[in-house]
Amino acid sequence: MSRTESGDNAALDHGVHTDPAALDELTEAAEHERTEIRQDGAVAGYRAGRTLRLSVELRRQLKRRRTQLVLGFVAVLPFILVVAFSVGQSSPNRRSGGFVDLATASAPNFVVLALFVSGTFLLPMIVALFFGDTIASESSWSSLKYLLAIPVPRHRVLRQKTVVSGLLSAAALVLLPLVSLGVGVLFYGAGDAISPTGDAVSFPDSLLAIAMATVYVIVQLAWVAGLALLLSVSTDAPLGAVGGAVLVAILSQILDQITALEGLRDYLPTHFSFAWIDLISTDIDWTNMASGLLSSTIYATVFLLLAGRRFATKDVTS
Repeated sequence: MSRTESGDNAALDHGVHTDPAALDELTEAAEHERTEIRQDGAVAGYRAGRTLRLSVELRRQLKRRRTQLVLGFVAVLPFILVVAFSVGQSSPNRRSGGFVDLATASAPNFVVLALFVSGTFLLPMIVALFFGDTIASESSWSSLKYLLAIPVPRHRVLRQKTVVSGLLSAAALVLLPLVSLGVGVLFYGAGDAISPTGDAVSFPDSLLAIAMATVYVIVQLAWVAGLALLLSVSTDAPLGAVGGAVLVAILSQILDQITALEGLRDYLPTHFSFAWIDLISTDIDWTNMASGLLSSTIYATVFLLLAGRRFATKDVTS
């Protein structure tokens, strides 16, 4: 016997031996495996509704560092404002002045200030971040094509990620006034809300006004969400999608300051961004708020429809 044959026999003797009983069990399991194909081409037993559950996607996004940093910064911002007012000199006359002068008059006034100073850039940026990053980040990680190959239907991927982005955005937008209210009560007391025109709104009524203002801000920023999502499905660069939506918001705010445009400014998506301020009054004018909600709904609907169409026909290679 040659040395080669001896080595082969040794390998057979000392190799891995499969239990015949185990082979029978595997064979029986394979015979019961469902391999039928339905008329729609899917394997029998496949359910699209079981793929990419909301709870799974939400936990995944909550574990991301950018989500934790955004929510953490929103929670810390009211304390930063308190420090700023304590270091500086607040207005001695707390019954008159602008929103900044009246910020330390009571807790509701402090919440109004927090929403007012963050409404120009911070809040649109937060919404743009969650929606602009949702699809583009998957593309940049080259994981989108594998997600679709599971398979998760395209419309379900877009819907689930849009819902989760909306929940995170709403959470951040609600967290700011909630923390601001608690900090305001702690440092400035639960007094009446004073408007720049001198109107005094009782504390219970001001709480209702703050709740309505928060809902208005969430709905009004829906156009930013729609635009950011459209950019997210159109590019593989998350920063480009987020930055593009923020730049459009800034451009709209700049154009809104040009009085020469006159009535054309009403068609800008940011023209009614601060219409919620009318709620801090004893005689509320709902006209601007209604116009703002209508404008934002139209813009958001158009952008979302375009995003859905773009994603449905997009050639996903990453």
